[in-house]
Amino acid sequence: MPHITTSDGIRIHYEEQGHGRPIVMIHGWTFSGRFFHRNVGPISEQARVITVDLRGHGRSEKPSHGYRIARLAADLRDLLVALNLRDVTVLGWSIGCPVIWSYLELFGSERIRNAIFVQQTPKQYYSADWKLGHADCYDQAGLTAVQQQLTLTPEDFDLANLENCICHPLADEEKAFLLREMAQSPSHARSAMMADHTTQDWRDVLPRFTLPALMMVARKDKVLNPEGPAWVAQHMPNCQGVDFTDSAHMVFLDETEKFNRTVLDFMKG
Repeated sequence: MPHITTSDGIRIHYEEQGHGRPIVMIHGWTFSGRFFHRNVGPISEQARVITVDLRGHGRSEKPSHGYRIARLAADLRDLLVALNLRDVTVLGWSIGCPVIWSYLELFGSERIRNAIFVQQTPKQYYSADWKLGHADCYDQAGLTAVQQQLTLTPEDFDLANLENCICHPLADEEKAFLLREMAQSPSHARSAMMADHTTQDWRDVLPRFTLPALMMVARKDKVLNPEGPAWVAQHMPNCQGVDFTDSAHMVFLDETEKFNRTVLDFMKG
């Protein structure tokens, strides 16, 4: 299977299809690059599409270390360098967004032309000045509860998580396929990654990013308040917000054709 080796020695799996200017698609927490299975084909007709499995997910290695968002950003840079990718569109869904934000903070826009963000708030924990966080994992008690579920009842957690992320029912075969992808991520990887991710606050640095960007806002999301992602579009200087009015957290499955069209139109622009 195609892979690159990161600077700390971890094998990261990726898949690619098509030709043209590259787009790297980064999946969300507990998922894999194959969650974009409805999107790769249509987008690859006009671009070189590269999907990656984050460490601890899919077919990438599952080490006992390296699940901080900053390390995932370094993994992204290792991928871009190893494949000699330049003038790249990076697309991050959910936790994929802060991976890109961390990359921009650490490395600037090196090798990157523009970015597409899909349904992620800049801060998941609630605070006195912020109530647009995660529906459940919004404080330390919520994080602990999630970590317990991941360890004690992972299959039940995955099924509930998948169903909460969509608003249009999946066919049984597709649901089973996606659940198999989720089962490849062990609890230690998921727990450590969420422990770092959910405490981050990106509101100070987002207004400093000036590259062209797009934020897809899922208006029926039950996981993240859509006003959180909308805040990103409002506060990044060159970021445009696009509403998906019939989508939950998995925009690319709920409104697949609109998602694919929006990605391609943005890349052309």
